[in-house]
Amino acid sequence: MGVVAAGHPLTAEAGAQVLREGGNAVDAAICSVLTSFITESLLTGIGAGGFMLVHEPGSRSSTLVDFFVAAGGAEGAERGSELEPIPVDFGDTTQDFHVGAASCGVPGTLAGLDHVARRFGSVPQERLVEPAVGLARDGVRITSEQAYFHEILSPILVSTPECAALYEPEGRPLAEGDVFRFPDAGDALERFASEGAEPFYRGEVARAVANWVGERGGTLGPGDMAAYEPIEREPVRAAFRGAEVLTNPPPSSGGILIACALNVLEGLGESTGVPQIVTATEAANARRTEEFAERLHDPASLDDFFAGEPPSTLGSTTHISVLDAAGVCASVTCSNGTGSGLVVPGTGVHVNNMLGEEDLNPGGFHRIPPGRRVSSMMAPTIAQRDGEVVLGLGSAGSNRIRSAILGTAVRVLEQGMGAEEAVRAPRIHFEAGTVQAEPGVSEEGLAAVEDAGIPVVRWSRQNIYFGGVQAVVRDPASGEISGGGDPRRGGAVVLA
Repeated sequence: MGVVAAGHPLTAEAGAQVLREGGNAVDAAICSVLTSFITESLLTGIGAGGFMLVHEPGSRSSTLVDFFVAAGGAEGAERGSELEPIPVDFGDTTQDFHVGAASCGVPGTLAGLDHVARRFGSVPQERLVEPAVGLARDGVRITSEQAYFHEILSPILVSTPECAALYEPEGRPLAEGDVFRFPDAGDALERFASEGAEPFYRGEVARAVANWVGERGGTLGPGDMAAYEPIEREPVRAAFRGAEVLTNPPPSSGGILIACALNVLEGLGESTGVPQIVTATEAANARRTEEFAERLHDPASLDDFFAGEPPSTLGSTTHISVLDAAGVCASVTCSNGTGSGLVVPGTGVHVNNMLGEEDLNPGGFHRIPPGRRVSSMMAPTIAQRDGEVVLGLGSAGSNRIRSAILGTAVRVLEQGMGAEEAVRAPRIHFEAGTVQAEPGVSEEGLAAVEDAGIPVVRWSRQNIYFGGVQAVVRDPASGEISGGGDPRRGGAVVLA
C-alpha cells in the first residue's frame, strides 16, 4: 500500500494512480506536482520553484533536490520598473505582496522535476504528464478552497491583460463550480515530456519568458535561464523524541529554523504545549538576523553562529507527500508565490514573484546577487526511526510554514497522533511579538502566554493563513500507512 497527500483531490489521485501502476513514490510525486500546475495553478506552475526531499528505505541518507527560484541579472540588466505592492486580505489579517516584472526570478520546477525523474524515477514522463495535460485542455472545476484563492488574489490576477484573460475571462474571479482551462500549459507539458527541460531553459520558451519579463522592466535574461541548474544538498538533521528529523538545508532558512525550534523543545524535556512552542519559536526567530541571512550562503560559517547548540541542529505554495509500499518517501514543496501577474503568451508560464516576497527578502528588496538562490521558508521534511520513515510532511503558507510543520511534527512524534488528526489540529503562529491562534487551541496555554505579557489574537475559524500541511505517517509497529490532507487548503489523501 502507498499513500499520497496533496492540496487537491485530483492532484492526490493522479499520484496514487501512478503508485497503483507500479511507479515509486518519486514517480507519483512528479505526476502530482505536474497535475497541481493545473489544479492549483495560483500556487504553483511552470514559472515556480521548489524542493524535493527523497528518502530511500533502510538508509540514513536522504537527498534534498533544490530547484527553487534564483535571482536574475547576470547579464547586467538593470531594473526598469518597481515592485507593485498589493494587499491580500485573509479575513482576520492582511499581508502585502509585491508583483510585477521586478518581482520575477528564474523558475526551477521543470528543471527540478527533470532531474529527480532521471535520478530516482522509473516511469516515462509521457505517462506522468497525462493527467495535467488532460485537465489543462478539458478543464478542472474550481473547488470552494480554490475559489477563495481566486477571490483574495484577484487584484494580482487582473494586474495585466494576459493574466486577467486567463484567470478572469468573464471579468470576475472564478467561483466554485466554474471551469478553469490552461491549454498553453498543456502544450508546454507535452513538450516537456518529449524534450525534457531544455527548451524551457536554453531554447525558445526560455527566450520568450526572459524577453517578456525584460521588456517590462525585470532583470531576468536569457543567460539567467540558461545558467540555471538543480542542486542536490545534504538535509539538515535534528533529533526529536527518538526520531531523526531531516529537512531543507541552507541557503534556505525554513528548515534550519525548524531544526532550531525542535532542538529547543528537545532540550526543554517536557510535554509540548503553547508556552513551549512560543519559547522554541522565539528562540528560532531570534536567529533570523541580517547576519544569519547572509551566512545561509556559506553554511560552514553557521557552525559558530549556532555555538552552544547540540551538533544535531545542523547537518502562496503547495505541498505533496508520498510514501510507497517499499518505504520510499518523497516530500515536495513548490511555490509560485502569489504569481507576478506576468503570463507569457504561448508558453504556459505565469512567472513567480519571489523577488517581491517580503518574507524571502528580510534584508530588503533587490539585494540578492544575480544567480543566487532566493532563501525560502519552504521545508519538505521527513522523520525516520532506524532508517525507516515514520513521517513525511511539508506545508504551504509563507512565513507560517515553520509553525505549521513544527506543530504537526510535535503532534505525531511526541503526542502519537495519526496523520489526519495531527494535520487537522488547531495551530498557533508566533511572530512579531504576537501569538495568532486558531479556535480550539488550549485556553490554558494561551492564558499562560498572556500572563507572560505576550498578546494573543484569537481567530474565529481555521484559515489558510496558518498553512497547508500535507502529511503521510507510517506506524512502525503495525506498518500501517496513513495520510492527512489539510482542510484549510482543500487537501486530500488517496491510498493506493
